[in-house]
This record gives sequence, structure tokens and C-alpha cells, in this order.
Amino acid sequence: MPGSRALVTGGAGFLGSHLCRRLLAEGWEVVCYDSLKTGAPENVSDLLGDPAFTFEQHDVTQFLHVDGELDWVLHLASLASPPDYLAHPIHTLKVGAMGTWRTAGLARAKGAGLFFTSTSEVYGDPEVHPQPESYRGSVDPVGPRGVYDESKRFGEALVTAYHQVHGIPVCIARIFNTYGPAMRADDGRAVPTFITQALAGEPITVHGDGSQTRSLCYVDDLIEGFWRLLKADVSHPVNLGNPEEVTMLELAERIRDACGSSSEIRFTERMTDDPERRRPDITRAGAELGWAPIVPLEEGLGRTVKWFRERTSR
Repeated sequence: MPGSRALVTGGAGFLGSHLCRRLLAEGWEVVCYDSLKTGAPENVSDLLGDPAFTFEQHDVTQFLHVDGELDWVLHLASLASPPDYLAHPIHTLKVGAMGTWRTAGLARAKGAGLFFTSTSEVYGDPEVHPQPESYRGSVDPVGPRGVYDESKRFGEALVTAYHQVHGIPVCIARIFNTYGPAMRADDGRAVPTFITQALAGEPITVHGDGSQTRSLCYVDDLIEGFWRLLKADVSHPVNLGNPEEVTMLELAERIRDACGSSSEIRFTERMTDDPERRRPDITRAGAELGWAPIVPLEEGLGRTVKWFRERTSR
């Protein structure tokens, strides 16, 4: 696979920028497209001098073209955080539907593989715990989160159809909550919100009573899962996440400790359709990719807090 050439959509985002770095480190040439609606130029600014890396500001809902050959199209463009998709519901649907259709068409035209980043949100507020890939989910299509959840469910169906009808190689990664350096402070998700509040000495705001759970995977582990999925001959969805489950209250306390903060914890109104539990069954990833996360939550939070602290001091 060294010497391969890929398009990464959403490449200036949190996960996209980490993936661009991994592909470059593996000897790939990377074309990075990002609309910068939620991505940030500084996430890839240090890569601009690399002759193997090209950046272009582009919205994947518009006509998609890349000069030259491509081996893979990796579609990471997405409005994945609740404040973003709640503020831009139609664009979220367009990126998940039209953007996926355009990337699939480009992959077919180039004779390339298509890597699609789906989400644990396809399981909705799950009635099965932990969630295996065989679980079909409990999603409200007209609820506030439906614009994101259903766009990813549609994306999975479209990618699968292109594989079945046109024979293009596909990968479908169902991502569970991931955290690490390069997250936006205003992302709206728990880890960057709690860290930002704790470092500022502000109250840490926990939705509801904090008993709802999430399973948090450090970004380096997730990218390793992406890399192994790329190399595997696996076309069905694969859960990628860390089965270590924590309550939101416990997460707030652990982040407060990691920051050395004395912030109080303040409970706020619970979001509509906020899933009660979230934990991946990664049996398939272990059996088919030989993958499992290795970074403990305490270590990952320490690295992430260090990055936010350095960024704040700058």
C-alpha cells in the first residue's frame, strides 16, 4: 500500500487531520478537501510544506473532481457534533447523503475504494447493550438528532449499494465516541467542553444527573483501526471504539482531576433523545482486523488536557 494516493474529505477536521498524518507517515500521497465549516486550517498547516500533501477548500455537496489517479476516497466530511448538526440540519443531511453520493461516484470513476466513516449514532438510544454490528438500532428519524443519525444510516446503505452494484471496494467504520488533540474547544461534546471549563475554573456542566454512559476511544487507537480496516477485505460495518464505559459524571470528575481543577460540577437540562447508554461490541474488529484499543482513559485524557493547556497558553 505504500505509494497509494487518497482523497480525504473533511481532512482538516479532528479525525481527518489525524488520518492525513497517518497516511503520509505510511508513504501515501494525500489530497485533503475540507469546506472549513467545522474543520480548521491550523489542523493541517504543518503539512502544507510536504510535497505529498495537497489541501483544497471544497464542499463535498458540490461537484467533486480530483486530477490524476486515486486508490482510495476516504469520506470523513461530516457535521458530527450536536451543536453543529442542530444548527445546520439541512447541510448535515446533504453532507451525509449528497456528499456520500458524490464520493461514491468519484471512487467508481477512478476505480478506487471508498472508506465511509459512519457512527455509533446509527444505533440511536440502544435497546441492546453493548451494541454489536447486527443490532439495527432505535432511531427517531424526526427527532432533533435524526438529521445526523439518518444521514449516516443512508450513507451506509448507499456505500453498500455501490459495492453490490458496481463492485467497488468499500469500508464502513462505525465510530464510537473519540477524543484527543485537535478537538475544537467549542465542539459541544463532553471531553472538550469539560476540559475547557475545568482549565478556566468554570463550573463543569453535566447534562441530566450524569448517569448516562459513553465509551471513549483515544484518537490514536481509532486511526490504527482505520488503517487496519483499509488493509482488510471487509465490506460490512465494523465497530471501532473502546468498550471501557464511564458515566458522564465520572468523566467530569476524572477530567477535573486531570486538569488539577477545583471547578464545581453543575447539572443542566438533558438533551432530547440523548442516548442513555453507549458501548461497542468490538468482537468483529478483533476477529477480522486484529484490533483493540490500547490507550487507557486516564492516559488519553492526560494527553488531551496537555494539548488543550498548551493551546490555551498560546
